[in-house]
This record gives sequence, C-alpha cells and structure tokens, in this order.
Amino acid sequence: MGNRHGSFAADSVYRIFSGKIRKLLQNLQLDPDNLQEIRLRVNEPLLLLYNNREYMVDENGRMAETAAAPCRVTAADMEETVGYISHYSLYAYEDEIRQGFLTIHGGHRIGLAGKVIVEQGHIKNLQYITFMNVRIAHQVKNCARKLLPYIIKNNQVEHTLLISPPGCGKTTMLRDLIRLLSDGDSFMHGLNIGVVDERSEIGACYQGVPQNDLGIRTDILDCCPKSEGMMMLVRSMAPQVIAVDEIGGREDIAAMEYVMNCGCRVIATIHGHSVDEIKQKSAMCKLIEEKAFQRYVVLNNAGHVGNIAQIFDAQGNLLYGRNHAKKELFYRRPCST
Repeated sequence: MGNRHGSFAADSVYRIFSGKIRKLLQNLQLDPDNLQEIRLRVNEPLLLLYNNREYMVDENGRMAETAAAPCRVTAADMEETVGYISHYSLYAYEDEIRQGFLTIHGGHRIGLAGKVIVEQGHIKNLQYITFMNVRIAHQVKNCARKLLPYIIKNNQVEHTLLISPPGCGKTTMLRDLIRLLSDGDSFMHGLNIGVVDERSEIGACYQGVPQNDLGIRTDILDCCPKSEGMMMLVRSMAPQVIAVDEIGGREDIAAMEYVMNCGCRVIATIHGHSVDEIKQKSAMCKLIEEKAFQRYVVLNNAGHVGNIAQIFDAQGNLLYGRNHAKKELFYRRPCST
C-alpha cells in the first residue's frame, strides 16, 4: 500500500480531480507542505487554502486572492471528480457518504455536501454532490514532545484536556501525543493506547489502516461514536490510555467518567479559548470542579498553529505560559446554570 503514514505527494491528491482541475493544480507547482484545502463548488471559483490564506485559481492556472477570470467548477468537473473518488461506485461508499465525508489513500479527508436523501427521519445518502472540500493530511511529528514533561507524573499519564479554538491544531497535537506515548520516550515506556476516531481525523484510516503514524501500540475504532467506543475499548482492548477528539455531549462525559473509574487514563480535546470558558458548558462543569482532569493545555495559533499558550494543573495553578486573566483561578467562578 506504500507509505501508510501519509507522507504527502501532490500527485496522489491531484489525480482524484477532473482532468481540467488536475492540470491547473499541477501547473501551479505548489509546495505540498503549505497546501491545506482544495474547495470545489459547482458554478463557483476553484479555491485553495494555502499557507493559511485563501486563493482563487484563474483560467490560466495562476493563483491570486482575487481573480478577474477565475476557473469555475462545472457540474461535469464535479461528476468526474466524484467518480474518481468513489471508483464509480457511490453505493459502495454509502456508509461514509451519509456521514458527509470520505477518507482516501494518504489520509486526505474529503467533505461532501449536496442534496440529502432522508429515509424514516435518518440520512440515507447524498444525491447530486455539488460541494466538496478536500482537506490535505499533514502529520507534524514531535510537535507534542514539549508537552510530555507536563502530562507525565510518577511514570503515569495524567488525565489531560487539550483546549483550542477551531483551526489551532488540537487534533494535530493529539495525534502526535498518541504517537509519542505509544512508541515510548525517555520519559516512560510505550503504552497501549486506544483511539476512538469518530470522524476519521486522528488516524485517517483508509480501508481500516491508519494513514497517520499513531505508534506501534495503538488500537483504533474508526468512524465509531465516542461514547460507545470508549467503553468498547476498555472492555475489548485493555488500553492504558484512551484518546478522543472533540468531546462535548453528556454521553461523552459519562463515558469518560466510566473510563477513568476503570483506571484508564484519558486524553481528550474540546473546542474553547480557556478553561474558564469550557467550565461554562454544563456538561463539563462537574468534571472540572471534581478535578477529574489533572492537566489543562490551552492552545492558540500565535506564531504557528498548535502553539501551547498555557498549561494548568487540576487546582488551576499555572504550570506553563502567562496568565492573562489577572490571576484567574477557574474554580473561583461558578458554573453556568
């Protein structure tokens, strides 16, 4: 299958597009490390997210923030692209498509939208796919290495919550943390890690095989609901650590409590800008006040995506970074009602 850990070769992505779009992309000679998204919308300009900036591609194969004559995606372009992605058998990918995305070889994730077919109140499939977002997989190894001294204590992983606004690298950080703990490090021997990858973003599995490197001792439940998957892993795989991305609902919280009570360590991520902000989410308040998490890592994109802004312990003491909230200790503020 080639490199299962998703080293990005541009042609491996470009070949899924219609001939016209593929030629335009190849002629741009982009740096693959800086290409983040390729967006297609029928009758609208071809858009790229490149080095954190959005660009249009014009009919002459040039890239600019605005283009007088942009290349517009046609219905034929979309139909041809969908055919390449699905190997001309959308039915075979029905389970993935009803979730709104596909993962292709290399771990690249393709978001899909269009006319939704609903059957008995549930999404059955997508018809007339007219919108597509190809998110390019980039694994940033060792970005989480500086976290290890803060989340390992007495040769054991602390229950850790990564807090980040969208687009600030929480999944990238979680992915590398899983790899480091699974493979082992100078801080501790490698651990058995269980990953519940509900949206196929952590491991980016293709035909069951992770395209991202999550380490030699990692087991993955791909496309599995987090709450069910956490309990399933505890029962079946005896993990020492369970990792999940983007927790939120009460079912997720209950499952994490179950895992913690079983003696398994938890590393999770959540959307937010600060510990104080996530405390105002009623589902999280109880866990925070009971000091269930022993480390809170706050990320932002200052300087680079995945920048570690602050690290707090369970008591709200600042272990790393600057406290911009006037000595705010998040336990002093009550939960929202």
